[in-house]
Amino acid sequence: QVQLVESGGGLVQPGGSLRLSCQASGFTLNPYVIGWFRQAPGKEREGVSAFSVSDGMTYYSESVKGRFTISRDNVKNTVYLQMNSLKPEDTAVYYCATAYSFAATTILSSHWYDYWGQGTQVTVSS
Repeated sequence: QVQLVESGGGLVQPGGSLRLSCQASGFTLNPYVIGWFRQAPGKEREGVSAFSVSDGMTYYSESVKGRFTISRDNVKNTVYLQMNSLKPEDTAVYYCATAYSFAATTILSSHWYDYWGQGTQVTVSS
């Protein structure tokens, strides 16, 4: 049974940092893409970052580019999202997800993704 478990969320002041983790288990076939999404109250789910397993390419939304970094630990089957210079508008529930197909130009679109974690809350506030 596929499981994606996020952790690392919490309350942080503006300008602070957090590192989210997504531990994956139960895959019989390794996914091609691992992504991070977020959803704030009253807003649509937004693709934040993605990691292409085959070539190591990373992708970021314009809203987080230069502040967030996605990385993967193959040994631990864990994907991380390092979030720096956090802003109040980064407040959301953050989800990791996996996909078996994608197009690079739309890799942050949620329709590619098959499996989702339960989410972890990130709150940026003074």
